Amino acid sequence: MQIIYNQQGIGDVLIVTLDQRNTEITSVSSGDVTEIKEKDSGEVVGYNIFHASKHLDIPETKPILPTDELVEKIGQVIESEGFTHNLNEVDRTPKFIVGKVEEMSDHPDASKLNVCQVNVGDQQHQIVCGAPNVDAGQKVVVALPGAIMPNGMKIVPSQLRGVDSHGMICSAKELNLLNASQEKGILVLDDERTVGEAFFQ
Repeated sequence: MQIIYNQQGIGDVLIVTLDQRNTEITSVSSGDVTEIKEKDSGEVVGYNIFHASKHLDIPETKPILPTDELVEKIGQVIESEGFTHNLNEVDRTPKFIVGKVEEMSDHPDASKLNVCQVNVGDQQHQIVCGAPNVDAGQKVVVALPGAIMPNGMKIVPSQLRGVDSHGMICSAKELNLLNASQEKGILVLDDERTVGEAFFQ
């Protein structure tokens, strides 16, 4: 689950994304809530809550951590408009976390790519990265498989030129952070950040 609220950019709308599908979707609205489903399967993939500040006390952090309290309140708003989806069954583990590049080596089949071994706290992920400034020892923002980027792209395990990659090391621009540099390169975090913690700007 990912929760996005950007009043300045899109208005007083809370966007709750449960999954991202590259298939046709349909929606049903009731009051201030719109339920979004995959058309063929009927599976719920998200909700939009309009006039969100009227219904919820929305945290100022970005992205918003789906705490038990917030998810319960969102569920109450959804139920009040006649929808019955149980949000407690949805995966709420953080998908954007602080990682540390422990090792980096050249990609065997692409001169502009590097193969990074990234510590994400409870495990290590191999991530192929093409950023010119990536290096061993850096603390970085990792989008884990299942993360949905601000542009709508879902991160999935993949292969880049034959090498497995499980996640993405992110730039500030990809994270849609304020005052993000337009130059190519990942966001390098202060060393004080804790490996494995959820990332908040």
